[in-house]
Amino acid sequence: MAGSRAAPKTEAEALVEVFWRAFQGLTRKQRALFLEKWLSEDPQLAEDLGDILVAYGRRSEPTRPLEEVLQDLEK
Repeated sequence: MAGSRAAPKTEAEALVEVFWRAFQGLTRKQRALFLEKWLSEDPQLAEDLGDILVAYGRRSEPTRPLEEVLQDLEK
């Protein structure tokens, strides 16, 4: 969230902004400890974040039609 970011419009957005700013204020070690605790307490979230990171890492790859992927899975 850059300095030119618009002000939050909803209560939920404002709360997210508070937590985001607090997280940014942590040291690298504190961030790691926070994430470790958070993810260990919510395995589904850990799995979802893993999926997001994979997709983010592959965002520059060309896309493929679903039919092609399904055909490859059948092989």
